[in-house]
Amino acid sequence: MTKAVPRTQDAVDKSASITQENYRFLQQHVYQHSGIVLDEGKHYLLESRLIPIVRDVGLADLNALCHALRGVGQAPLRNRVVEAMTTNETLFFRDKSPFDALRLKLLPELLAAARHRPLRIWSAAASTGQEAYSIAMLLLEQGVQPSQVEILGTDLSEEVLARAREAVYSQLEVNRGLPAPYLVKHFTRKGMSWELQERVRKMVRFQQLDLRSGIRPLGMFDLVFCRNVLIYFDLATKRAILEQIRGVMQPHAYLFLGSAETTLNVDERFLRKVVEGAVLYQSMEARA
Repeated sequence: MTKAVPRTQDAVDKSASITQENYRFLQQHVYQHSGIVLDEGKHYLLESRLIPIVRDVGLADLNALCHALRGVGQAPLRNRVVEAMTTNETLFFRDKSPFDALRLKLLPELLAAARHRPLRIWSAAASTGQEAYSIAMLLLEQGVQPSQVEILGTDLSEEVLARAREAVYSQLEVNRGLPAPYLVKHFTRKGMSWELQERVRKMVRFQQLDLRSGIRPLGMFDLVFCRNVLIYFDLATKRAILEQIRGVMQPHAYLFLGSAETTLNVDERFLRKVVEGAVLYQSMEARA
């Protein structure tokens, strides 16, 4: 797409108000391509996520962006909009209790169940990689060898996955949740940033995935982290995703959801447990 003549930042900001018709259009566009539901009061979120795109491509405002999205041959722009709306906050060792449960209770059980094959762990909303790499570092600290584990990180956004594969984080990012001994042991200073060491990076593979699509080809998992993503979907989509996740869980496998998420009244075929203060789920069908 050919860029228009850039406008000043003030000009874009002053003309950023979006019509109700175009807001509904963006709601439908984001839902169609990601399954994420944008409530009526999310205008501020649209502006914070999409105004940078408006500026970059030289459009006048969000209404002009909607007009462009309706045009022919705008797949790259459509993808940018969806990726902008689905990029969520993440940090190292986010919500400490799941990692405590894994370290103090679950890991020996899972390794014993896996026996002579690698332990398979899925980070289902990997974003820029902090969750998957947190798991990898924790396992190394517990004496698990890289050959004993396979960690898969998936996300809808190719942009954030590219950052995850690069594994270079700013000082602010490593300050958020990462214990200082882990920084010293597993990272190397790279200019003003920190690069994760190759030994940890090689434990994780990243792959683009829409959770609404078929996930059977991913194989079976011993542990699934699907945290802080179901809250963005409607009930039907939540049910479909949880059903698919159950289908790739080993009989002994555990599922971690976000602290504000639950299977209650969504999928009753999960058994809720509390381990070391962390809430987790197992498939009732698998254990029957």
